[in-house]
Amino acid sequence: MPPELSGLQKAAVLLISLGPERSAAVVKYLGEQDIERLTLEMANINTISDEDRAQVLNEFLQLCVANSYLAQGGIDFARDVLERALGEQRAFDIISRLSTSLKMRPFDLLRRSDPKQLSAFIQAEHPQTVALIMTHLPPDKAAILLTGFPVEIQADVTKRIAVMGRTSPEVLKEIESVIEGKITNMAPTDYTSSGGIQAAVDMLNRADQSTQKGIMDVLETDDPDLAEQIKNQMFVFEDIVLLDDRSIQLVLREVETKDLAIALKGSNEDVSNKVLNNMSSRASQMLKEDMQFMGPIRLREVEDAQQRIIKEIRKLEGAGAIVIARGGSDEIVF
Repeated sequence: MPPELSGLQKAAVLLISLGPERSAAVVKYLGEQDIERLTLEMANINTISDEDRAQVLNEFLQLCVANSYLAQGGIDFARDVLERALGEQRAFDIISRLSTSLKMRPFDLLRRSDPKQLSAFIQAEHPQTVALIMTHLPPDKAAILLTGFPVEIQADVTKRIAVMGRTSPEVLKEIESVIEGKITNMAPTDYTSSGGIQAAVDMLNRADQSTQKGIMDVLETDDPDLAEQIKNQMFVFEDIVLLDDRSIQLVLREVETKDLAIALKGSNEDVSNKVLNNMSSRASQMLKEDMQFMGPIRLREVEDAQQRIIKEIRKLEGAGAIVIARGGSDEIVF
């Protein structure tokens, strides 16, 4: 890269190159301070040369590819592949840049382990330890681990993940020492974010339906408020696109037309098309007119209407009338 571009400038160029929609999807994972810095940097960029844009995108691609090699086979495998593809010096540069972030990632060995073998390995661990480990694994791998425990432990672990806040690096290093048999070098930073409602939701969304039901039944008895928070985030309004046409039609019979018009007012084009395509031509046209003539709507009203529709969807799913296609591999039989 040209020496005049800093890391922040490269990030800004990358986001600008991705376009508004994709950039928004990336920015939502950043902290407020990083968002402010990037926004200011993007605002200060008037023009981007084709050469700078191409080099930033190429560098980003190389880092992503290198990171995937690291995930597949570790640092030696990544270095070998990169040296063959890019040459020894370029491979060294990329690995060096990634090495710092690697040291900050706890449980890296467990990420590359087979989840079924890992499940047997941590069966005897305390639920809090299991919960902490799961928050540092990909959600699909955590879901596989979760299914290997009795339902009481599943619910206990899920609750601990949902209410987990921040964990000190010292605690993470101690657990790594016990579980992985080695100590990972970690920089003495503040605290590492671990768990929370969204981590529990991501994991449950990838678990099979029977596992989900067993966990939620226990949580609804043990901690109703927490159970409701988790349920509210397990299916968001935009997930309507995951429903098949028959399920959409069943949902439309249960919801108020006014709620539907308000909810769609704040949704994206894919959701609107999914709903409108499952209505008659006359009903679809009337709904479009209602949306057009209702004028500006407060965001709170839109969210309330969407929540009422989500509740109806959850009722239908609980009754077995519809099936929501989540991250698992369940087959649907009609």
